[in-house]
Amino acid sequence: MAHVSVPMYWRTIPQRYRLVGHKCKKCGKVNFPPKGVCKYCNASSDFEEIQLSGRGKVHTFTLIGAGGAPPEFAEQEKAGGSYPVAIVELEKGPKVIGQMADVNGKDVKIDMPVRAELRRIYREEGVIRYGFKFVPDTEGA
Repeated sequence: MAHVSVPMYWRTIPQRYRLVGHKCKKCGKVNFPPKGVCKYCNASSDFEEIQLSGRGKVHTFTLIGAGGAPPEFAEQEKAGGSYPVAIVELEKGPKVIGQMADVNGKDVKIDMPVRAELRRIYREEGVIRYGFKFVPDTEGA
């Protein structure tokens, strides 16, 4: 299992709940999740905190199923079968990975407009883990 301890999970709540990124003051690129050093220029650790809108487009995607789910998502797979996971290019540039929700996996398309919503992800150590999932964005279409 890809174990994430409760303290580690709590430290990442701004990213998981509010989509907070870091804009590098040297190269201007947005790092998400935030890093200690800019992953683009590798030369700066000076950042400005930035709120990401959560809107973007599907860059690529896959369907997870038939025993391919990580252990923490096995319950979800048993309940609903395969589910789509996408790499989404957000409006401000960073690409992030997330589950798709409220859409049949067969209906997910490249360049499909999506938006992030706070959702239940899974339960571990008796704690419900929340984070963002992407849903179709009919307003962004």
